[in-house]
Amino acid sequence: MVDSDHFQRVSQARMLLAVIAISLVCLLLPGLPRLVISLLAATALLALVRVGYLLRWQSTGQAKILTLDNELQAAHWRQSERRFRALLESLPRVAVQGYDSQRKVIYWNEASTQLYGYTSEEAIGRNLEDLLIPEPMRDDVINAHTAWIREGREIPASELELRNKSGAPVAVFSHHVMLGEQSSDPLLFCVDVDLSDQKQARRDLDFMTHFDALTHLPNRRTFESELAECLIECQRHGDNLAVVFLDLDQFAEINDAQGYAQGDALLTLVARRLLCHQRSSDLIARFGSDEFVMAFPRVNVNHEALSLVNKLLDDFSQPFMLAGKETHVTASLGISLFPDNGTTASELIRNADVAKHRAKQAGRGSYWFFNQQFHDELIHQHQLAERLQNALRDGELALHYQPQVATRSGRIESLEALLRWFPRDGEAISPAEFIAVAERSNLIHRLGEWVINEACRQQAMWKAVGLGDCRIDINLSGKQIADHRVFLSLESRMAEYRLTPRDIGIELTENVLIQADDKTLEGLRRLYHQGMKIAIDDFGTGYSSLSYLKLFPVTSIKIDRSFVRDAPTDTSDRAIMEATVFIGHRLGLEVVAEGVENEDQLELVREMGCDLIQGYYFFRPMSSDDITKLLRTSEKGNVRPSN
Repeated sequence: MVDSDHFQRVSQARMLLAVIAISLVCLLLPGLPRLVISLLAATALLALVRVGYLLRWQSTGQAKILTLDNELQAAHWRQSERRFRALLESLPRVAVQGYDSQRKVIYWNEASTQLYGYTSEEAIGRNLEDLLIPEPMRDDVINAHTAWIREGREIPASELELRNKSGAPVAVFSHHVMLGEQSSDPLLFCVDVDLSDQKQARRDLDFMTHFDALTHLPNRRTFESELAECLIECQRHGDNLAVVFLDLDQFAEINDAQGYAQGDALLTLVARRLLCHQRSSDLIARFGSDEFVMAFPRVNVNHEALSLVNKLLDDFSQPFMLAGKETHVTASLGISLFPDNGTTASELIRNADVAKHRAKQAGRGSYWFFNQQFHDELIHQHQLAERLQNALRDGELALHYQPQVATRSGRIESLEALLRWFPRDGEAISPAEFIAVAERSNLIHRLGEWVINEACRQQAMWKAVGLGDCRIDINLSGKQIADHRVFLSLESRMAEYRLTPRDIGIELTENVLIQADDKTLEGLRRLYHQGMKIAIDDFGTGYSSLSYLKLFPVTSIKIDRSFVRDAPTDTSDRAIMEATVFIGHRLGLEVVAEGVENEDQLELVREMGCDLIQGYYFFRPMSSDDITKLLRTSEKGNVRPSN
């Protein structure tokens, strides 16, 4: 007779193995590779087979033979069985079912109830196929079960989609084991691992792969794929198509002013508004932070495309409600047309983006149809921006200085620092060209830092040799002073080179001053009260009125060269100049005449009482070496006209 103590120890060890293996499946399931799940579940099933035999033997009385002589052993056995059954009942998300040779349920744990909706009372005694198997799978399941019993062909572990009590699909990873295959009454045990979370995670991942999480619009990848398919249809039927690239104007300012939550809310509202006009054949997607792209098949190249653009712009004529307040938003649109502006999805999207950039340059709420000339210009600007970055690194930049001469004494009072670019592999590039590129590419901040440092360094060198009587004036752009750190940077460099506010001045255009915010004006006032000269450059060409002069912390105005050029013969320009000089002096400002190139202009500005003169009549912009020679050869800066 088999030793009952040994049998009990073996059964308890196997039961513990089942506990550990199945618990590992439960604990490690989230994110677990399928192969690992299979191995763990197989281990659990192996233990389940052995314990299943014990349960079967007990139910048939064989276990009683082992324990008749020892009631204590019998009690231990029953306790072990209860523990194992309790374990199977309590396993979360691991449904265990037992079936007889006729596929009738003989065991049903609590997880099976949670997964499939049937209580054990409802399930036990019913056929497997009637409970869980969808109609299309029933014959295959019955045949597989029969083949295992009769031919020993095991049912492989696999991912299945069964059904619950309500008929809804249930995704599981199912393992099967047969007990007593050679007996007349074999039993089938199934361990079904709930894959609902994994399936949902896959669906979420699929959604994130193809759609924007915020607006639920298709993303760039999906749009490009769908547009490619749409173009095939357009080519087949000879249809036109318009791609519209839409960019919200000043979206960053909305984020900064109202917070990112309101920015997200705005994007959602924009998406809804754009969807209102979508036809079944139209495509729309969110491409980036504040960018949307649309495709409209079967659009007439001329009339319908323009009408479509106007409808889109009209969408932004009505305010958006953010946090209960009306917010007005504009958008810039770029349009490319198939087949004129491209025959592939990537070409049309790229060219619409190019046109959008041109629309942004034209001003808020603008649109632009793609044309090749602008595209070529944009490529040139991009290449120029790359070369400009290299120029900063390779030392191809230099400052030239144009003297400003006192009208009465003829002495050089100050020098305007002007940036020049001398590529090593070609001719000099005009500042009018590369400064504009720097502004658009945000290289202007690096250029500005370089200019400030170079001007301060040069002034320190001139002061060291006794030539530092002339102030150096630096031009600051609107983008530069929008970053309020530029004033701290200027003060830091001046301190580094031991310069005073009288050694360095700054020049700003009137449009820059008008658009300056409170922090910018605060920085300018700080420099003004320290004694720094602050000039309004190109005065008369901007949008300010003379009344603004009393509001700005400035010390001088520079009359634009366009007035000086025509004033000797144009009475209107002369009247404007006279009024500017008069008001400037009444406000205590120094007046500089720019662009003086001949004797007539010189006599006129002297007659009007301009304080300083700048122009080719005296000096063109000069290198630092030439300025050094000029200052050394001029008695205290006294000069004569260069021509």
